[in-house]
Amino acid sequence: MSVPADALTILVLGSGTSVGVPTIGCKCRVCRSSDPRDRRLRPSILLRYNGRCVLVDTTPDFRQQALRAGLDRLDAVLFTHAHADHVMGLDDIRPLNHVMRGPIPVYGSPETLAAIRRIFDYVFSDSPSESSVPRLALHPLDGGPFELFGLQVTPVPLKHGRGDVYGFRFGAAAYLTDHSEIPEESLALLENLDVLFLDALRHRPHPTHTTVARALEYVARLQPRRAFLTHICHDLPHEETEQSLPPHVRLAYDGLEITVAGGGA
Repeated sequence: MSVPADALTILVLGSGTSVGVPTIGCKCRVCRSSDPRDRRLRPSILLRYNGRCVLVDTTPDFRQQALRAGLDRLDAVLFTHAHADHVMGLDDIRPLNHVMRGPIPVYGSPETLAAIRRIFDYVFSDSPSESSVPRLALHPLDGGPFELFGLQVTPVPLKHGRGDVYGFRFGAAAYLTDHSEIPEESLALLENLDVLFLDALRHRPHPTHTTVARALEYVARLQPRRAFLTHICHDLPHEETEQSLPPHVRLAYDGLEITVAGGGA
């Protein structure tokens, strides 16, 4: 099937929780599953549109994700927040600096960028380095929409337990990971969506993440045409869980690719 020139393609690089699935030391049936959809790297997506590649979060699995996706350019990175499972692969963008022949733009809240400066202090040091370091151009977000290579990107404020994080809307799609609550004012930013990604860690409540039932409540209210649940732990076997979901709601899985027609316009 041909893809429109202005289409936005979303590739799921990772659909798992902070420790991934299988989980180290665990012998549960999901961690031992032979279903490839039950093997979940840390949560991230790649946007492709207008000849550009934009990454959301650099997980500790980024090198593996990039190689699997055949990533050969990186035009920008959007950060949702600065937890380890979302930033610790940042050093692995160095080869893509060589490809792009310059710094890679990085977008996030001032708090997220300050944490990145602290975690990767060697990147921003004035001292000469004997080896290569990531070259980054930091762009703090003020909460308002901004244009990125012809695409309007809207930060969506979310609650992650007591913390504040961003989801992002791009065209007719939105990606919300790591949230326990979507504030009322943010729900207004999520109307008329073709594709909506939502945190759905497990069935049991968690202080910083959404349950499957709560995610389905958000889907019923927002009524996207398609919804995908992500940031999934080993409590949810893929095939069995999908059988209990409405037809337009699916579990995300690593390698899932979705096209949003007109999304890159």
